Order: sequence, then C-alpha cells, then structure tokens
Amino acid sequence: MTTITDSLIGSRVLVTGGTGSFGKTVTKRLLARGVGEVRILSRDEAKQDQLRQELSDPRARFYLGDVREPESVGRAMRGVDHVFHAAALKQVPSCEFFPLEAVRTNVLGSQNVVAEAVAAEVQSVVCLSTDKAVYPVNAMGISKAMMEKVALSFGLNNQDATTTVSCVRYGNVMYSRGSVIPLFVDQIRKGKQLTITNPDMTRFMMSLDDSVDLVEHAFVHANQGDLFVKKAASCTIGDLARALANLFGLPGEPFRVIGTRHAEKLSEALASREELARAEDMGEYFRIPADVRDLNYAAYFEEGDPTQTDRAAYDSHSVERLDVCGVEQLLLSLPEIRAELDRAGRRTSRVAA
Repeated sequence: MTTITDSLIGSRVLVTGGTGSFGKTVTKRLLARGVGEVRILSRDEAKQDQLRQELSDPRARFYLGDVREPESVGRAMRGVDHVFHAAALKQVPSCEFFPLEAVRTNVLGSQNVVAEAVAAEVQSVVCLSTDKAVYPVNAMGISKAMMEKVALSFGLNNQDATTTVSCVRYGNVMYSRGSVIPLFVDQIRKGKQLTITNPDMTRFMMSLDDSVDLVEHAFVHANQGDLFVKKAASCTIGDLARALANLFGLPGEPFRVIGTRHAEKLSEALASREELARAEDMGEYFRIPADVRDLNYAAYFEEGDPTQTDRAAYDSHSVERLDVCGVEQLLLSLPEIRAELDRAGRRTSRVAA
C-alpha cells in the first residue's frame, strides 16, 4: 500500500499561502516527510524572511507572488509534482466590506492555481476550503463555495485529465492566525475580560495538525473532483471562554458579550444534507464525490433522489459537543496553550486526552 511518505519522497511541492498558519505547519511536515523541495508562494516578504530563518532548510524555496496573478503562479508552478492551495482571504468582516477582493483571491486566484497546475502537468492539487462554504450567508463563505465549484468543475470538464483536483473542508483551526483563541489569550495577558459575540454560538474545533492530516488524507485517497471532510467535535463559544478562564485561573465572570459580528452564523456545517446523501463514510472522514451527471437532465425529470430528504447536515449544533472540561483537555493538547500556561506560572498536571 502506497503511503503519503512514499508519494512525497524526493518530490517538489508548492504551498500557496505558505506563510500562513496552515502553510507553515504543512511545510514543516513536508520537509520532515523527505520531500525534495517545498515552494512557498505568498505576497508577504517579511513573513517569508521570518519563515526562511525559522526553517533554515535549503529545500524550502520562497516565491514572492500572488495567486491573483497567473504569471507569478505559473513561475512557482514549473516543475512541481503536487500543490496544496491554502492562499485565501479568510476574515468574515473584511470580506463583507470588500467582497470583490474575496472574489479576486478566493475564486479567480483559485482558478489561476488550477489552470497553471494543469498547464505544468502537476499530478495533484488539493484546495483548502471552510465550513463557511456550506449554506453560506457571508461574502467569505460564498467566495469559498465558488472556489470549490471552480476547482471541482475541472474534473467535470476533464474526466481523463492527469492532474487530480480535490478539495478539503474544515472548521475553526485552533490558534491559527486571526482566530478567537489567540485573541482570548492576548486579552488574558493584558488582564482584560474576554469579549465574545454570542455564548451559544457553536463552532467545530480542529488543531492545525488535524487540518494537515485532512489534506494528507485527500492527497492519498482523492479521485477527480472529490471533497473531503474530517469529522470533528464542536463547542459553544461560551464554553471555550470558560475553559480558558479555568486554565488561566481568571476570577469572576470571564467574559462579556459584545454581539454577533457582520454576517456570522449561530452554527456552521461541514457538509450539507445534499452532500451527505452521496457521501462515503471513511471513519474519521467523509468523502463527497463529485456529481458527475452531464447537462442532459432528461433522465431525472420524472424521478428524483428520495434519499436527500432523509438526511441532516453535519452541523456544529447537532454533532458531539464538548463540555467545558472537554474543551480544557482539547486546549491542553495545543503546544501554544501549554507554553502560555508556563509563562503565566499556571502549569497544570492535567494531561490532554
């Protein structure tokens, strides 16, 4: 059986958005896997320089560019075997104010990545998406949903292509840049009360390592046009705040409610009921194959698919939900949280599950 290590040894891999939280984590794992070269494409030269010094590995090659520009994508793509496409605009409020910027990066930029990968005869492309793409209500989620459609439509139009294009979809990545946990920790450092939008809001919780596991799973198992989802537990934002307050020993009421931000949902879904009607349960993952029907719908005019009405979405309100103790254990699995507890003199004897 071929493993991901067998597939990657000596290969060249391009990571778009490679200086982001996911990009840095997957780059380090790829180097540990024995790849021949990791190309890191991003538009932030300062972060590139920081990562260059942090890695200090000649196999890490840095390409300054933007996925919005086909020329810079093509330059980084030449001679590459595999692509992990992580570049995106991800902040919900900023995309609400500047939706066309989200389109240019998340939709058109992704089209550039797929097109240049095909032109360079890349073996596989894995595109990263988000739970906000399921039943989207905001510009960020809509643009990521369109990213999925753009990426997966390649397989519909190129059934015999040698480049395999797939997508993965995951929820909140804990301690990633711009996420709520680093904000809470910063507020704790400054002695401030934690600010939360809605204590009853639920979100899926995943570590960075979980997100990389998902991408590796897609890399090994993807057929043309597949979309993969990793099953995950959820928690309320209120319980997340209480868990952090407990770990850091905050007295009194740990948070104040500031209200829901622009276009936020009360819950998120990792897979819609329509997708689950055709999904394959792979244990820790769902594989959602592409809908490969062609544009001749005559065969479906009189008979529909009755299974769709029997399904429910894979939603953060209805999956396994962690209580405060469970969230504490999950937080203790993060090296960043353990380091912060050390700095705060709050080293705990509890062992993360």
